[in-house]
Amino acid sequence: MFEALSAKLNGVFNRLGNKGRLTEKDVDAALREVRMALLEADVNFKVARELVGRIRGRVVDAELLKSLTPGQQVVKVTNEEMTRLLGGGAHGLDPSPQPPSVMLMVGLNGSGKTTTAAKMARHLKQAGRPPLLIAADLQRPAAIQQLQTLGSQIGVEVYRESTQAKTVAVAENGVAQARELNAAWAIVDTAGRFQIDDDLMAELEAVKKAVSPAETLLVVDAMTGQDAVRAAEEFHARIGLTGLVLTKIDGDARGGAALSVVSVTGVPIKFIGTGERVDALESFHPDRLASRILGMGDVLTLIEKTQAAFDEDEAAQIEKKMRQATFDLQDYLTQLQEIRKMGPLGQILDMVPGLSGIRSRMPQGEVGEEQLKKVEAIIYSMTPEERRRPQIIGGSRRRRIARGSGTTPQAVNQLLNQFRQMRKVMRRMASGKGIKGSQDLSQMIRW
Repeated sequence: MFEALSAKLNGVFNRLGNKGRLTEKDVDAALREVRMALLEADVNFKVARELVGRIRGRVVDAELLKSLTPGQQVVKVTNEEMTRLLGGGAHGLDPSPQPPSVMLMVGLNGSGKTTTAAKMARHLKQAGRPPLLIAADLQRPAAIQQLQTLGSQIGVEVYRESTQAKTVAVAENGVAQARELNAAWAIVDTAGRFQIDDDLMAELEAVKKAVSPAETLLVVDAMTGQDAVRAAEEFHARIGLTGLVLTKIDGDARGGAALSVVSVTGVPIKFIGTGERVDALESFHPDRLASRILGMGDVLTLIEKTQAAFDEDEAAQIEKKMRQATFDLQDYLTQLQEIRKMGPLGQILDMVPGLSGIRSRMPQGEVGEEQLKKVEAIIYSMTPEERRRPQIIGGSRRRRIARGSGTTPQAVNQLLNQFRQMRKVMRRMASGKGIKGSQDLSQMIRW
């Protein structure tokens, strides 16, 4: 989502970094570009103006401008101010003193509210705080069925009643059921509308009064831009929100909502949805997002994703094979499947410091899901012996593998050539020679 903004900001800061000394004129010229980049990313104009003003107030300091690394100091200040803009530190869930804690999920239709309720239930279950999902959206056709389907996928029970029931009664009965089941949380999925109206707000006010939620979370679609900010303002004014969940943060919108909503509403972002899968939900860390936007990576989130996806013993075996340069296509297939559990490869690259620039220079689709599926299909079409010894694959074998994977012999040949190049890089690393530069690194990224 922040690719265009990140590229422009990095361009500005790279030019600053090339200057040995900075003057106020240099800073003002750079910050004008920063402000334009923010506005083009659909950041609220008042928020953009205040952010740039705070950065300038700290940067135009005699000691900072005279420092040995003034360009780096500007990036540091920008990172700190952007973190502050996004809400400062992380804001976790605040449970009630006595379980079950009630979480009221609200939002407009199309924002991903029901899916987010299921994602939240999975997140809580993984954290050892078993939840109960309550299907209190009686307005949208198939909303109850959707929640039941998602609940069965993640192994979480769903409380439901007839669509003829009263919404408030369903919410109250669901919370009572959560208490009987000793659930830590009761997640109430409420009805939405395609626009904010008095009927929607009155229903939500009645539900909130009846169940006294510990958390009232508004699910907003980050791709709707400033409309998301306006929706958050109106919901907060009428209902009183404790936090926001930004969905579709992996989309191709300009990202201004994420950078504006906290400053405009005063409500913290607590979670972000990074994809359609039920595991694509992350706790929101303002400092980590600011680092990603500025091309500084997000190592902590990368570590968390890696620990969740990889088996420790398997990882040790793969590491040994990589050191001994005996890594084969079967090992690669295993690693590919583990990496895909972590989410889209493009998002993973954004978390590695210094790789956002390399990613942007790689051919379109190089790190796409379709490319990974094609590679996976080609390897599945090989025999176990061919995966262990790819050097035995000749012309007839290539044609057979291509037919089996629905690709071409040229695609099979390209995979084999790239695999050989990757093995060379691994041997160089195993011998202590390291990676030569971005070309070698780009080669490994493709794998």
